[in-house]
Amino acid sequence: MVVQRDRPLTLWGTADPGETVKVSVVKGKSATVTADEAGNWRVELPALKPGKPYSVRVNDLTIDDVLVGDVLLCSGQSNMELPVARVTDMFADEIAAYRNPAIRHFVVPKEFDFHTERADVNPSARWKTLDEDFMNFSALAYFTARELNARTGLPVGIINASWGGTPVEAWISEEKLAAFPRAISEKRIYGDDGYRDRIKRLEGENYGRWNAALWGGDPGMQGDVKWFDPALDDSSWQVVDLISDSRKWGTDGMNAVNGSHWFRKNVSLPASMAGKPGVVRMGCIVDADSVYVNGTFVGTTGYQYPPRIYTVPAGVLREGENNITVRVISQNGMPHFVAEKPYRLIVGDEAVSLEGEWRYRLGTPMPHGPGMEFYCYKPAVLYNAMISPVVTYPVKGAVWYQGESNVSRRNEYGPLLKTMIANWREASGDEDMPFYIVELADFLHPSDKGGRAAWAEMRKVQAQVADETPGAVLVPNSDLGEWNDIHPLDKKTLGNRVADKIMEK
Repeated sequence: MVVQRDRPLTLWGTADPGETVKVSVVKGKSATVTADEAGNWRVELPALKPGKPYSVRVNDLTIDDVLVGDVLLCSGQSNMELPVARVTDMFADEIAAYRNPAIRHFVVPKEFDFHTERADVNPSARWKTLDEDFMNFSALAYFTARELNARTGLPVGIINASWGGTPVEAWISEEKLAAFPRAISEKRIYGDDGYRDRIKRLEGENYGRWNAALWGGDPGMQGDVKWFDPALDDSSWQVVDLISDSRKWGTDGMNAVNGSHWFRKNVSLPASMAGKPGVVRMGCIVDADSVYVNGTFVGTTGYQYPPRIYTVPAGVLREGENNITVRVISQNGMPHFVAEKPYRLIVGDEAVSLEGEWRYRLGTPMPHGPGMEFYCYKPAVLYNAMISPVVTYPVKGAVWYQGESNVSRRNEYGPLLKTMIANWREASGDEDMPFYIVELADFLHPSDKGGRAAWAEMRKVQAQVADETPGAVLVPNSDLGEWNDIHPLDKKTLGNRVADKIMEK
């Protein structure tokens, strides 16, 4: 673990009710406390100085390798959660070359709670070093920590409490949401456990029926010759451009066509690529997909955002003609392949483009997929389960990257974000806790003037909150966006900017 320098060492835990708990670190720094009737205890010791790793003894339990440095509470939605594994395309070499056991993270388990502000997290959660959990480290937190460590020489600890898609009101306590009656009403509606259970059962039934109709009615998955079979005669299929012709196959002329869509392409490979393992890059696809190479299933992704990177086993590719088949599943909205993403087959240093013309045929046309409630989006539930347990852990500051899910309600975002900052500061006991608000990155095609204007207005709200809230700082990020990806990859430049702002404090 990493504890914050220049701040009292705060430790807490559980024991038998009434049990005496002695906590000691070094000579002269110890404390004794009695667990309360619920078994909870908390102690505060004088601040520790950076230097050699410490050992903390709690009765008969010893916690070794405790470092003293700077700790950041990093929270928000998917751009904060986005792991290092997702940015290796841009930073593969330096990620592979970097190791530093003085950088560590504690990932708060993704849980929600409608009823209780929890005192602690799931006991399975633990601190991990960068070296042992590199690919799962938040990419933004990693680059921020790396830069801070390089400048200060001190250990850096990250407490990562983030969850993709979540709105700001999920991260605010119910008490502090009192000024937002819509949020309180929503929490009360979904706070009924029986009501949620009934919804979940109905959603499961609806989703099961939709999937059964999709699979049972898909001619591509029936018969002796499946549509991913290289031997299939697809000469009668429609010819489409993978990227530019989405309105030919993805709509009926007016409305989106949901269901299954099949795409086939034959590519010729030289002998130098035959028999070797490879990688299929299929950009990003809306919504879900399954990919086959010469009839061999190589990968699937269940939703639109992740890059499609699938490994082709050795022995599958051959000299001459090879077949690539993609089955796209569209549940809602306009199905398409995202432009300006990599579409290619790679073997070693050789690559073959998969852009251009493909054969296309509709599988099963379907109505919109059934909706689902995401209970982690509901007001106060993430504060209860993910912030309340860690908010009293002393930190150097909080880094907040969130807002995408509130763009449609940007008129209320400013008051909500100010409330959240005040909420966390009060709960932490640190009324001056610095807050680093990451500006939303630029997003959406230049032709989407309405959507882009909404995002620009949201950035103005973020800037206003930073200007009007003492100790809050805006971290510029709009220039690092990608029009076709809500999750821009350049978390290194952004992490360096966060570190810049922290060092200015």
